Amino acid sequence: MKRRSLLLWLIFIVAAECATAQTANEIYGSTIRSAKLYRLGDQTSFPVIDINGNDALQMEFDDLDNRVKNYYYTFQLCNADWTPSILHPFEYIKGFQNVRITTYRNSSIAMTRYVNYQAQVPDRNCYPSKSGNYLLKVFLDSDTSKLAFTKRFVVVNNQATVGAQVQQPYNAQYFKSFQKLSIAVKTDPRIQLFSPSDLKVVVLQNNNWQTSLYIDRPTITRGNYYEYSDESITAMPSAREFRWLDLRSLRLLSDRVQRMDVINDSTHIYVKPDPSRTGMPYIYYRDLNGSYTIETMESINPFWQGDYAFVHFSYFPPDNRPYEGRDVYLFGELTNYGTDATAKMEFNKEKGAYERILFLKQGYYNYAYMTKPFKGQGYPDFSQTEGDYWGTENAYTVLVYYRPFGARADELIGYTTLNSTFQRQGF
Repeated sequence: MKRRSLLLWLIFIVAAECATAQTANEIYGSTIRSAKLYRLGDQTSFPVIDINGNDALQMEFDDLDNRVKNYYYTFQLCNADWTPSILHPFEYIKGFQNVRITTYRNSSIAMTRYVNYQAQVPDRNCYPSKSGNYLLKVFLDSDTSKLAFTKRFVVVNNQATVGAQVQQPYNAQYFKSFQKLSIAVKTDPRIQLFSPSDLKVVVLQNNNWQTSLYIDRPTITRGNYYEYSDESITAMPSAREFRWLDLRSLRLLSDRVQRMDVINDSTHIYVKPDPSRTGMPYIYYRDLNGSYTIETMESINPFWQGDYAFVHFSYFPPDNRPYEGRDVYLFGELTNYGTDATAKMEFNKEKGAYERILFLKQGYYNYAYMTKPFKGQGYPDFSQTEGDYWGTENAYTVLVYYRPFGARADELIGYTTLNSTFQRQGF
């Protein structure tokens, strides 16, 4: 009896881990590259749509297998903390459960052979009927067990007004290196809360879920007005402006490229060595806040005419010595913000540098270096590689969730976006 109970417990743990693994932005197919999901017309935008509007998201990805396959997609509703909801798909999807991706094209001009797939989400035959967090699942042959990749997006039903402002913290510990948010939420009078903690507030810095804040306790409550201004829970490390890499041309060397070689019909690009920026003066310049865009200077359509290259990154730590007890990762959308298997860099003892090779499509990339304790556990740390400066330009997204009494899933009832340098307030 004990053995059976232990077996059931192990099965439960494995099932829970699998469910968690499939609620994040993740690439499962070994031939999938350049998977993006964004608001139609803006590759760097946060994927959000209004449940009562006509908004659309654009999905793009390449399959290096270079043969047309039957790809499908569906949605999974999740709670505010991205745990899967217990609702059946029929309760939050109107129309068909699976949709086949019918827009695809073989690459042309490019030396690398691939098939580019595109789709606008949601489809008129399959769209979400409830607000909240959604996981877009792309899979093969109408078999959800053959996952290719997953992407997060959110659907909002505006029932709350959200205002926010970025401020410099007062605490001496955070004063020079953090940014704090002062958030105000005013809910629709029809929303009846039993407790202020019924509202959940999530803060994203630069559209990155890996470093998000999850807040369930307001600082001030007054009627249907809720304020979140305690810097011990709303302050975030500010980092610095992202480093950049221009790969829009594979014929000309851009400012961050040291050299370019062609080996066996494959292009190899060597990025100029990157030193630590800790302690260096802060310099503002316009960046993409960690994302990347697919672009080319030598063709008409970058999505199926853009080429790929092996890009060699090298980071030289202080005194050319490895960090004690910590690993170095490439951070940005190009490595899914340091979570992909290709994000971890290897230390080259002969050169005294951390190195990593990525297979990237032509475009304009932002990236940074971060450290984590061995085994990849813990919060991303930029203090030893980039440095943190409180005045850094960062983009923030504030999401407000609510679960009505008796409901079985969290609803997204409001959101706002703002910039730490060019601030916009909700009210």
